[in-house]
Amino acid sequence: MRDLGGGRRVVGVSLLVVTVVAGGGLGAQSATADAAQERPPSAGTVNADAVREVAGELRCVVCQNLSVADSPSEMANQMRAIIRDRLAAGEPPEQVVQYFVDKYGEWILLAPRGRGFNLMVWAAPVVAVLAGLIAVGVLLRRWTRPRPAPRAGGIDPALRERIRRELESEP
Repeated sequence: MRDLGGGRRVVGVSLLVVTVVAGGGLGAQSATADAAQERPPSAGTVNADAVREVAGELRCVVCQNLSVADSPSEMANQMRAIIRDRLAAGEPPEQVVQYFVDKYGEWILLAPRGRGFNLMVWAAPVVAVLAGLIAVGVLLRRWTRPRPAPRAGGIDPALRERIRRELESEP
C-alpha cells in the first residue's frame, strides 16, 4: 500500500502558499487604497466628510452595486481623488456631481433624480402599493359580504304541482 500522507502534505503546503500570495495581494491593494484616501488636497483643505458625502451619491463604475465612497476599487480611488481635487478648487458639491453625470450619464447616480422619466422610479412603488391595497380591500369586501338567500318562489308552478302529485302518490 502507498502512503498518502506525503500527498496531503503537498496539497496543504500549496494551499498555504496560495493563501499567503492572495493575502499579500489584498494587503497591497488595501495599502494603495489607504494611500489614495490620505493624500492631501492640492489647492486647499477639503473636509473628508464632504468628499464622502459626494462620493456616496455616485455609483462605482467597476462595482456597480457600491457607491464610490464604499468601493475598494482603484477606479473609485481615482474618482474620490477627482472629487477631492474639485472640492479643493472651490467647486460646490452639486457641480462635482454634475461633472460625473456629464461624463457617465444619469446612470452614475445611485439615487435617480425625481424628474422626467426617472419620476416613474419614485412613483411606481407607491402606485403599486396603493393598487395592491385597493385589490385586497375589494376582495375582502366580496368575501365577507353576506350573500342573499335564494328566493322561495323561484320554482315554476307547473313543476311544483308535479312534485306535489308525485309525493302524494307514493305509499
